[in-house]
Amino acid sequence: MRLRNIKGAGEAVAASTYVVQEPEQQAGNWNTLFGNTNPIHIEIGMGKGRFLMTLARQNPGINYVGIERYSSVLIRALQKMETDPLSNLLFLCIDAGCLEQIFAPGEAGRIYLNFSDPWPKDRHARRRLTSPEYLSRYRKVLDGSGQVDLKVLMKLLGGRGIDSILLEGGGILNDSALRAGIVHEMQVFLAPKVFGGGNARTPVAGIGVELPGEAVSLELQEVSQIGKDLRIEYRVRQVEGCLQES
Repeated sequence: MRLRNIKGAGEAVAASTYVVQEPEQQAGNWNTLFGNTNPIHIEIGMGKGRFLMTLARQNPGINYVGIERYSSVLIRALQKMETDPLSNLLFLCIDAGCLEQIFAPGEAGRIYLNFSDPWPKDRHARRRLTSPEYLSRYRKVLDGSGQVDLKVLMKLLGGRGIDSILLEGGGILNDSALRAGIVHEMQVFLAPKVFGGGNARTPVAGIGVELPGEAVSLELQEVSQIGKDLRIEYRVRQVEGCLQES
């Protein structure tokens, strides 16, 4: 990856109030720095900050820390913060290899990896943010809630030559997959039975949507009969509001 050096970027990052200097001194004290006890979510390799700033704006009850090692990239996020400041977002200009020195064990609730440098050559495998070495670091600072970032999972599978999977799960997993934007086709099976009940399970759980225009749009592909059941195949056209966190 080639980066265009921006004159004065390093000085601007060092002087910014949105960038935490000497972050290793904050290990175990990030909630004190934010002034509340809200959960802490981290994005590593945040780039220009669009993803994280959107989340911070939509979720004021969560504290966000964005990590970007290149000052010439981070300065773009700082420029956005100058015009649209967010009190629940701070930045670090560091290498993520020192994550364990910056956050105490269990201090982070979630880690995002979006559009990370793939380091495709085998000799650079240890530099990948999804390498076993980095995954071990993440486990040490995460609080153990056990959430899996499905976008990252798909990238890992793609790196192993797997370009499609069959996902068969319950309402929570189906909702997570749709919101992550990883579903391209959907098959629905209808059996000639009615169960009913106020507590009947839904094929897609989660918080749902507020407006019809925010719903997942499906395009009918095929209807076929299998025994007494009907199989309906759809193509997923769009998913709105996938950045919302529940």
